[in-house]
Amino acid sequence: MVIEVRPATVFEDVRTLVGPKRPDASVCWCLSYRIPSTINNKMRGQERGEFVRDLLADGPLGVLAYEGDDPVGWAAVAPRADTTFARNRKIPHVDDLPVWSVWCIRVRPGHRGKGISHTLIKGAVDFARDRGAPAIEAYPLDNKGAKVDLTMAYAGIRKNFEAAGFTWAADTTSVLAGHPRVLMRRDLR
Repeated sequence: MVIEVRPATVFEDVRTLVGPKRPDASVCWCLSYRIPSTINNKMRGQERGEFVRDLLADGPLGVLAYEGDDPVGWAAVAPRADTTFARNRKIPHVDDLPVWSVWCIRVRPGHRGKGISHTLIKGAVDFARDRGAPAIEAYPLDNKGAKVDLTMAYAGIRKNFEAAGFTWAADTTSVLAGHPRVLMRRDLR
């Protein structure tokens, strides 16, 4: 199995990974941290997908992992200043460095357990570095080896980011699925 990570530019491939199963559903599309909640909460059904299509016209929204031509994984990555993490009260700012954030890792069912999330994290790091990011942050669950509900595992888990060279930078007051989130950072300079 060869996995290649590419910038997320193809709408249908992004839809495969983060679009809802039902076209009229008002969930996901990985918009919660990308846009203000007032805008996110107003959109319904297919409006969300069209919003993502418009965003893609301005450039990639992250990275996708491919097995051949089949999209099998997603990582949302962008400058922190362009996300709601710029104003998030639960996730602290460590300093004034213009860091990038990776906040969502998703691997399609049937492809999990093959190391794709590790490949996605590396791809997100490379994506940010290639665009001049001085550092990249993540806000994964610190589950200490406990089982994590896959629905809430989108933030990633601490050990996977540690394996990718990220180090603990700060505790947060954010909790997902009963697990605290930590701020992890990797310097890219």
